[in-house]
Amino acid sequence: MKIWTSEHTFNHPWETVAQAAWRKYPNPMNPAVIGTDVVERKVVDGVLHTHRLVSSKWFFPRWAQALIGTAKICYASEKSEVNPTDRQMTLKTTNLTFCRYIAVDETVTYTPHPTDTSKTLLKQEAVVTVQGVPLSSYMEDLLANKISLNAGKGRQAIEWVIGKFDTEIKELATSACKSTDELLSQTKKSFDDITSKAKRSLDDIEKFTNANANQRS
Repeated sequence: MKIWTSEHTFNHPWETVAQAAWRKYPNPMNPAVIGTDVVERKVVDGVLHTHRLVSSKWFFPRWAQALIGTAKICYASEKSEVNPTDRQMTLKTTNLTFCRYIAVDETVTYTPHPTDTSKTLLKQEAVVTVQGVPLSSYMEDLLANKISLNAGKGRQAIEWVIGKFDTEIKELATSACKSTDELLSQTKKSFDDITSKAKRSLDDIEKFTNANANQRS
């Protein structure tokens, strides 16, 4: 059995990071994860519980494939809890594919940083167990290294999603400004049209009045 742990601090508030974590897949940093499907979602006592099926591709060397077999798509069960009151998000993932030989149990938590609540602390732990095949210890090391590599990609993906948030906000702001400018332009045009029509009406009244005055004289 191998235990892998890691911590990372995001320079973003918990609410932003938690939203980014939901939208992390798919991403260009880790194309091995090809999709997620929601199996169940419910709210209990203000806590959001979600069960998702994660689809991915595991790339094992040929010697490992000879021991445990192959699979075009691998599946994992992800169960998460989001507590907005306590500002805590916990995700627990367990592999479903190759579970006869391999058990990978990963726990990820996002909480406000204890010394700076404007930042978010990410804690990760993975327990890797390989049994029933030769070279089990070597394969555990291989999987632990792969998890470490993917964790780095996952942190990059969080930053990538947050960057998309910023872009979307800027686009919305630009669209709002454009809409406001168009509204002001249309309002000014309408006002100019009304002013022009009023001026023409006044001119017509003045001409009519002058004509009647001339007829009387």
